[in-house]
Amino acid sequence: MSRFELIAIDPSGVAPLSISAKLRTQLVYFAAGAKSGDAPPGENEYRFDLEEATIWLDEGVIRLVSPLDTMNATEVELSEEQETMLEWIKKNRVIHARLIEHSK
Repeated sequence: MSRFELIAIDPSGVAPLSISAKLRTQLVYFAAGAKSGDAPPGENEYRFDLEEATIWLDEGVIRLVSPLDTMNATEVELSEEQETMLEWIKKNRVIHARLIEHSK
């Protein structure tokens, strides 16, 4: 079984965050869209929007849009682990992170 860590790239020097395999599959829900001037993230890298992270934490939900129904969004309550990740992002002002997989 593997274990996963988010390693902050920007800013550097932040303690890594251990995450579950389940949260690993959900990272795309929290990744920010490409902004003009930003280089696209590399493989297993994610960019985060600090404003969005704060809103999600304040509201306790994330809105997901189905590719089959782009006119409607579904609100999903944040799990404890998702909240922990968003708090790590917000507290450390992480805008760019890399996912590392450690094999056991």
